[in-house]
Amino acid sequence: MFDLMRLSWNIALQFLRDGRAQTLLILIGIAVGSAVIVFITALVTGLQGNIVNRTLGSQPQIVVKAPDLVPLTPPPAPDTVYLSRIDPRPQRLRGIDNAAAVLHAIRAMPDVKAATPLVSGPAFAQRGNAVRAVAILGIEPSSYVRIIPVDTDIVAGQFAVGAEKILIGSRLASDLGLSVGDTLRLTGPAGQAQAYRVAGIFTMGVRDVDERQVYLGLQQAQTLLGLPGAITEIDLSVHDLFSAQAIAARIARTFDVKAESWMTTNSQLLNALSSQSLSTNIIRLAIALSVALGIASVLAVSVVQRTREIGILRAMGATRVRMMTVFLIQGGVLGLIGSTVGALLGVSLVYVFNTSGPRLFPVTISPWLVPQAMLIATLAGVIAAFAPARRASRLDPVEAIRTV
Repeated sequence: MFDLMRLSWNIALQFLRDGRAQTLLILIGIAVGSAVIVFITALVTGLQGNIVNRTLGSQPQIVVKAPDLVPLTPPPAPDTVYLSRIDPRPQRLRGIDNAAAVLHAIRAMPDVKAATPLVSGPAFAQRGNAVRAVAILGIEPSSYVRIIPVDTDIVAGQFAVGAEKILIGSRLASDLGLSVGDTLRLTGPAGQAQAYRVAGIFTMGVRDVDERQVYLGLQQAQTLLGLPGAITEIDLSVHDLFSAQAIAARIARTFDVKAESWMTTNSQLLNALSSQSLSTNIIRLAIALSVALGIASVLAVSVVQRTREIGILRAMGATRVRMMTVFLIQGGVLGLIGSTVGALLGVSLVYVFNTSGPRLFPVTISPWLVPQAMLIATLAGVIAAFAPARRASRLDPVEAIRTV
């Protein structure tokens, strides 16, 4: 059995060597196609990762808040229909009920990577005659930086909040003419006012964040917003980014709170990522079909050119299955060799892009990408070889030998 299989391999490789020009051309085609698959897949994956990191670098993956206030309406009397309009209630600033217990339970969930308490609300920032509307964020520094790494975005001063120290965005600092050590007056929604010293200035690269957000210590923000001891938000990060929606829904059901994931608040981004993934899969499918058609055409020509040799082999006792095996081996060998060269070429293109390209974002290659591209090309070669192999196995030995 082993000798017969080795004979099939020898015949298949001899056929490929006899048609060197055709073999070389199809190998080049397969290599180019495999290189495109590796490079495009790595490029789109890197682009998606960069977009997600930039977008979610300044916001949590899940935000937990107190449920919305709803108007209380009496149930209608039996056999009575009320024709009325119910206006929604204004949503006042308030904390989460039993926030400490909810935070502890959320941190214990296996899907949650990190959770931090937050007090947020509107305020006015004033320096001299200049006034700006800002968003106050009272944070617990040690846990907050695990969600939003503000400490790595400091461009002036140091990362420090609490004890009259605050952090402001670079655009807000520019608008108000502030620098590290200057004093900024903040006024809360109920009229509470306090002067703070700017300990650091950050830049996250998001205009709205750099222009409006002001970081305080948790207790300072509670005092300024008139919410002593309250927590208005719990911000989360999760292990699986794309399971955030399901985790948020489970948290909302379990704790009777309002939980929104980044997939809800950034639906357009999610659609863009899905469209990019779909486009990449279509490109990969088109290239795989091109490779398969190229292999099939070369092997179909090979069957016609070697009709006489096939007839002789059949007359010498080669079965139909053996003749099919010969051409299937050719298809697999073409796909494997071509995809190996193409994968190396694709990795080289990624290296050139990272070193000599625009360097807008790093492109990394998944450990499974190269084996996957090689497997796709090899399977495409075997499948494409099936039709020519079937035709070769059905040739009548007598008629084939007569063919000149």
